[in-house]
Amino acid sequence: MKIGELASKTGMTASAIRFYEQSGLLPAAERGGNGYRSYGNAAVERLRLIQIAQAMGFSLDALRSVFASTEGFSKDELLGRLGTRLGEIDKVMATLRGQRRALQELQETLRASWAAGECVDATALAAGMADRSARPTPSRAGARRLAERSAALRQARPVSRPRGSA
Repeated sequence: MKIGELASKTGMTASAIRFYEQSGLLPAAERGGNGYRSYGNAAVERLRLIQIAQAMGFSLDALRSVFASTEGFSKDELLGRLGTRLGEIDKVMATLRGQRRALQELQETLRASWAAGECVDATALAAGMADRSARPTPSRAGARRLAERSAALRQARPVSRPRGSA
């Protein structure tokens, strides 16, 4: 099949298929007498594997190492790679949860300061953020500590009111 038909079957663009071929992820296609690439059904399966792996967050380098092996990989190796990827995802999710908590705390601090007619000094705010990033995951007592820090930050150095406030 020509590259256009392969693109239709896989939902990929012809340029993506050429990229995968040039980067070694897809074996080089045979060429007809007219110079056109000619692909077999194995190319469809390989491209589908690439799509699945990329959707699961595997890098192209990881795929290259798998495809470079002439023997493929064992079930245990596949399960091991999936487990490693799950661990990577868990780390990213933990980081995102921490960032979400920090943003919520910042939002609450700013709302409380502005409700009191004050602005939070950027230096004090940065120090508060550094304190939060240095501590372990907050417990339920975190809300109480946040309120205490917010009050301390407001008392530290009140600045002028934010624009647009009365």
